[in-house]
Amino acid sequence: MNIEKLGGEPPLRIAVIIASTRTGRFGETVARWFVNRAEGDDGLTLDLIDLCDIQLPDNLERTADVAAFTARIDAADAFVVVTPEYNHGYPAALKRAIDAVRAEWQAKPVGFVSYGGLAGGLRAVEQLRQVFAELHVVGIRETVSFHLAHDQFDGDGRLADPRTADTAAATLLRHLTWWGRSLRAARTALPYPA
Repeated sequence: MNIEKLGGEPPLRIAVIIASTRTGRFGETVARWFVNRAEGDDGLTLDLIDLCDIQLPDNLERTADVAAFTARIDAADAFVVVTPEYNHGYPAALKRAIDAVRAEWQAKPVGFVSYGGLAGGLRAVEQLRQVFAELHVVGIRETVSFHLAHDQFDGDGRLADPRTADTAAATLLRHLTWWGRSLRAARTALPYPA
């Protein structure tokens, strides 16, 4: 995307959130692939948020870490959550991160990149759509889903056959960008009435 085509509009700020904090997790591989794919778009600025690096308390007390995380969510125009599916759901660390922030999520779009076994993380995504809707976040219909993800990536994090995933990522980014720019303009013109 060429920024000149956008009338000099600033790049869209997308926070890419790695949801899993488990030892030996595969989320870094999937997130790295997505970030590499999105970095080719000069109309985007990416902020990779790894929940392993953020200490969010279980009681959701307003600590310095919570304040720093909240500021990163507030600065984003849109979100991409990279999530596995654990026991037909999404990771507890992600729920803690979602609940640690409130108004900063509102009136922004979220897209999902999921991975897992046969279901490819899609059951986790369906639950996340409900949670984010409660926070007034616009869920993007399109997703990128890796079924049997460990079999699709080589040891260097490259996809054996990237065509389908690249197409899905391009579609997700196109719609996320449209919603992100539209909602940013709307929030600038008129504060969101949550």
